[in-house]
Amino acid sequence: MSAYWINTFREIRDPEKLDAYVALAGPAMRAGGGTFLARGTPAAAFEQGTRERTTLIVFDSVEQAVAAYESPAYQEALAALGDGAVRDIRIVEGL
Repeated sequence: MSAYWINTFREIRDPEKLDAYVALAGPAMRAGGGTFLARGTPAAAFEQGTRERTTLIVFDSVEQAVAAYESPAYQEALAALGDGAVRDIRIVEGL
């Protein structure tokens, strides 16, 4: 069953660190089997939704998405981001 990785930035503290993260994270997600479905600033946000950068990536399974998160390539991206942003990442199983 497919799985969706939802990455919502709550706060971007350092745009340079974010740029370094993006350069590494995209290739890491694709290497882990992910396909980007949406990426950027939300067109609309309601209730407590944030207008910061949001990314939606589909994987073949929850296990594949978790493995992509735990991969050395993505961990390198996280190290580059460091304290440059506050995020909320969720992996949701598809219907």
